[in-house]
Amino acid sequence: MDTTQLILVLILFAAAFGSVLAGIPVAFALSGAAIIVAFAASLFGLFDFSFLGAVPSRIFGTAMFNDVLTAVPLFILMGVILERSRIAEDLLTNMAKTFGRVPAGLGISVTFVGILLAASTGIVGATVVAMGLLSLPTMLKRGYSPSLAAGSICAAGTLGQIIPPSIVLVFLGDQLSGAYMEAQREIGNYSPDPVSVGDLFAGALIPGLGLATLYMAYQFVVGLVRPQDCPAFSADELGDIDWQDIVFSLVAPVMLILVVLGSILAGIATPTEAAGVGALGALLLAGRRLHAVDQASGEADRSWLRHLKTMVSAGIVAALALPLVRSVADLRLTLDAITLWNGAMIVVALALTATLIAGTCSALVLLARRRMLGEIVFATMRITTLAFTILVGATIFSLVFRSFGGDEVVTHALDNIPGGTMGAVIAVSIVIFILGFFLDFIEIVFIIMPIVAPVILRSDVDPVWFGVLVAMNLQTSFLTPPFGFALFYLKGVAPPEIRTSHIYRGVMPFIGIQLVALALVFTFPELATWLPKQIFG
Repeated sequence: MDTTQLILVLILFAAAFGSVLAGIPVAFALSGAAIIVAFAASLFGLFDFSFLGAVPSRIFGTAMFNDVLTAVPLFILMGVILERSRIAEDLLTNMAKTFGRVPAGLGISVTFVGILLAASTGIVGATVVAMGLLSLPTMLKRGYSPSLAAGSICAAGTLGQIIPPSIVLVFLGDQLSGAYMEAQREIGNYSPDPVSVGDLFAGALIPGLGLATLYMAYQFVVGLVRPQDCPAFSADELGDIDWQDIVFSLVAPVMLILVVLGSILAGIATPTEAAGVGALGALLLAGRRLHAVDQASGEADRSWLRHLKTMVSAGIVAALALPLVRSVADLRLTLDAITLWNGAMIVVALALTATLIAGTCSALVLLARRRMLGEIVFATMRITTLAFTILVGATIFSLVFRSFGGDEVVTHALDNIPGGTMGAVIAVSIVIFILGFFLDFIEIVFIIMPIVAPVILRSDVDPVWFGVLVAMNLQTSFLTPPFGFALFYLKGVAPPEIRTSHIYRGVMPFIGIQLVALALVFTFPELATWLPKQIFG
């Protein structure tokens, strides 16, 4: 490493982060800063523009034709459907009744709902906004401390970053897979075991649920020590609890979790296939829920609406029955000889498929009738475009960075950190934590991971453990002031009496809990590696 390389790398990072802090959108700040610095360097003969000729192949190879990243818009679609159809609203209302008599019960119910929404949607913004609109006024009315109420909602909303199926884990899995292969080739291992998104999903499950448990334990302790900050409901206030409503409100997200996450962990489906099934399931559940709304308002008495409801219900049954039929018969039409049993099951499967299509179309009609379909499609497109535009900008930034010899600079720096590999992991974790104060998780994943992961993974570091550490660290990027996105989401929907200082103070204990959980996973790697080994061997 020479001084010129170091100076060019520092100028590149200073230009990129200076542009971000100046308010330029991240995707354009990354690509623009890289191109401007590269042009300036070329005037001194320090950069060859032929390096940028690899941009089209990198973009299409990394994003457009990437089977793993195809799961991202599908998971986003699933989350947007559940949020716009207000399935989350029913869940919040019923969980508040369930935990209402427990100390800090309303806060615990918010965290519990955050777990279910995280495992069924994985979208932080939608979760924080939904819970902010529904729970925050109730918590304030009940006498909750504004700081505790705001902190509980923000922390619960960010669980979608670590509890699978999470978009963060999908992006991380894609980046880690390539970095791990590159690192292993450098040390002479040309046939390493691949790292998949499913590995990260399994690895993050125990730490994610453990983190949520720590959140609830903290809220319970606060309820015991400072009951005036989070009073419980009395029996008269709650009234009679309709356990049937509570069970039914739980069925939708739990079934979706079992289908999506279970199929990935069981090896039945890839993340992309499971995301597609999850989006379809969310669409059917949304149609069923919207019909219930029409029924409550008396509009469902129309015969054609009753027929739509019947078709949606039949579609849900068909979606559940198809895997069972597939498990008891060979449905391939290319078999040399089709037995009577297989032939009968093929007919049944075709009938179920037709029913599922009819149910899906009926759900689409119900969404369109409520003018939700366009909103869902637009929101999905906007979030997906944001993520992939950042990916393009990060790709250009990465190419210029490597052409300056930035990978050599990083390798030299990490190799000379005291403590060896573990010292390097700690240093990278600190850098990611600090960047979380200013950048979103997508930018950090696309900027930092391609740079540091190949260096870290050349040693005996378990890639799944490292990926879970990074994911938990990235979760703090949504909570840490001054630019934590969860803080902005909540402030945008909070009542006027909730000041920014309330939100900042409220998230501080939860950030501390996150750091404790991060330290536990760092100290005990088995928390992240045990389950993947049990499932995938």
